[in-house]
Amino acid sequence: MFLSSRIGQTLAAVGISCFAGAAWYATKTPLAALALALAPFAVLIVFRFPVAIVVGFVVFSLFRIHEAYPMLYSLRIPQLLAMGALATLGYQFATRRLTLFLTPELKVALTFFILVSLGVIFASNFGLAFGFWSGTFVKIAIMVFAIAWLVQKPGDLALASRVFVIAGFLVALVAIQNRHNGIGLVEGTRVTIGRSFGSMLGDPNDLALVLLFPASFAVAMILRRGLGFHDRLIGLAGLATVILGIVYTQSRGGLLGLMAVCGVYAWNRTKNKMLLVLAGGAAGAVLFVLAGVGDRSVVAAADGIDESSMGRLYAWEAAFRMALSNPLSGVGLDNFYANYFFYSSHWDGKNHAVHSTWFGVLAESGFLGFGVFCTMVGVTLRRAIVSEKEARQWPAHLDRGVAWTGATREALLAGLAGFCVSGTFLTQGFIWPFYIMHALIVAADRISPDRIGILPGVAGRNASSDAGCESPVLENTKINKIQ
Repeated sequence: MFLSSRIGQTLAAVGISCFAGAAWYATKTPLAALALALAPFAVLIVFRFPVAIVVGFVVFSLFRIHEAYPMLYSLRIPQLLAMGALATLGYQFATRRLTLFLTPELKVALTFFILVSLGVIFASNFGLAFGFWSGTFVKIAIMVFAIAWLVQKPGDLALASRVFVIAGFLVALVAIQNRHNGIGLVEGTRVTIGRSFGSMLGDPNDLALVLLFPASFAVAMILRRGLGFHDRLIGLAGLATVILGIVYTQSRGGLLGLMAVCGVYAWNRTKNKMLLVLAGGAAGAVLFVLAGVGDRSVVAAADGIDESSMGRLYAWEAAFRMALSNPLSGVGLDNFYANYFFYSSHWDGKNHAVHSTWFGVLAESGFLGFGVFCTMVGVTLRRAIVSEKEARQWPAHLDRGVAWTGATREALLAGLAGFCVSGTFLTQGFIWPFYIMHALIVAADRISPDRIGILPGVAGRNASSDAGCESPVLENTKINKIQ
């Protein structure tokens, strides 16, 4: 290639330097010149590493890194990553490098997206519903299929897992710092991030939800055989900070979700299940005491209705009434809070959030949408269980790619269990966590040794998992080392 030669590299360097100088002269802003000079490399990255761009966009959308670290806010990183993600998807589709497919899980998800989108038209407040749909929900819908189609090899799963854990570590560090410095605390003790400027992380329950997401990936990086030492260190650092951050939020849903995540790993590795249940109950009690949840309830009760107990029951009753009044479409996306006054049997002078994934979906998408959502969760959970069982049969210690695929499958099953438990108390029906796991479960299910040629001697699923028998593994098989 021309750029591989010395003269080509020299001309490219001179050209970029001249371009940067001209931009600096025209804008009088060094940062603008630097951005324009780096633009060709940015374009190259967008088209050369599509999975990295999509994962980056998802991370900034979910973890709100630019809100946890406000110095990044002016750089407009989420918007740039969004444009990059759309560009790389368009390029992959135009060049036919993207294999489009629809699994049963994706078909149910597509049905749910269509139903919710149609419900926006009939929302009680069209402006609120359309604003949330265009600002968040449509991005989630696009990224579900983008992740499922683009993630095609173990290296992609490794990238996503590492980035999720590192992002959780960075957000948890800010939460811990805020707690010790008394910044943005709710009820005097519950930690938040960016509450002063309206960040999504400004609610302790939402912050706990964000921190819960990387926990399952961190545990997988610690426990899975065949991963590198540096990955175990990343997992340990991420898990320690994330647990402390969730404890500081004092979120019951977050703590229960964390117990569910750890419970899946413990269940897979413990023979005495009764002892595990007893130990889990004791550990949960200690965790709730350390988090100070009991003290928090006393303080809330002294002020009136405990928002985390009776307040939730009133909100759930209101959600059911909304669904009864609008059984096919619900009240519309992001409309529960605005409609609370009209459907609640207990009015204390202010509207309340629903504080439940299940009741939130019921209220905002009606009984029809709720049924499809539950079906989507059910088929995704079934696929995650089947995939995780299949991965246990692989000799993960022989190949890094096999280890990463197995680790990600177990992490996704544990994360989905955490979602199902915490979803009873945290509102996450129309935001990122579940849908990222849904897409990755579909993608990871298609990455198996026999399909990608890591271990050609491993029998496929048709002869193993779905049939309920073990698949044989040929010994002394030549393998490809995937770092």
